[in-house]
Amino acid sequence: MNWSEKAWESIEIVYSDIIKMPFIKELSDGNLDKEKFQFYIAQDSLYLEHFGRTLAMIGSKAYNIEDALAYMRFAENAILVENALHEFYFKEFKISGKGILQPVCHHYIHFLKSTAAFEPVEVAMAATLPCFWIYKEVGDYILNLEKKSENVYQSWIDTYGGEDFAVAVRKAIEICDKAAENTTPEIRNRMNEAFFTASRLEFQFWQAAYDLKVW
Repeated sequence: MNWSEKAWESIEIVYSDIIKMPFIKELSDGNLDKEKFQFYIAQDSLYLEHFGRTLAMIGSKAYNIEDALAYMRFAENAILVENALHEFYFKEFKISGKGILQPVCHHYIHFLKSTAAFEPVEVAMAATLPCFWIYKEVGDYILNLEKKSENVYQSWIDTYGGEDFAVAVRKAIEICDKAAENTTPEIRNRMNEAFFTASRLEFQFWQAAYDLKVW
């Protein structure tokens, strides 16, 4: 069993809790309260800007050029998604502005950026992986549910479900597995901790949107 398989096994309970969340259930049914989705999209737009910067930092610290270029592309795509969210959803759902970083988003991005700045690059890679992997799994999970004729959130679902996003996710997993294989047991343990922490923060991010959690 490689590193990523063990890492995913360690968060199976977290992922199970995620797909049972009212936010995910109501999003997949298309009846999520508009205010909660507005809150989520505004925070996600702020998150993706900082996530992109984190990925670029990881790319600058990667040991080989192939991994460096991959993370630079991940960073570019994160910013492109942020721009698409801003242009489409902000107009569609009448969101006037991004607002400020609220508690969970603030904590999550500072966890990622501090990990990228001060931890070995392998640990930073592991910390950013749940954002790729969990979103893919959630997107696929929703796509595999019986669809209603119309879902106002279908564009969001299509962004993360299906093959296009899966290509980037598989690449990120592959790089993390290679990094784990070529590092020390101590750093692998720190990779495990970072992956688990980020997975819990994914849960908290959606929960904060559902609860409209502010300072």
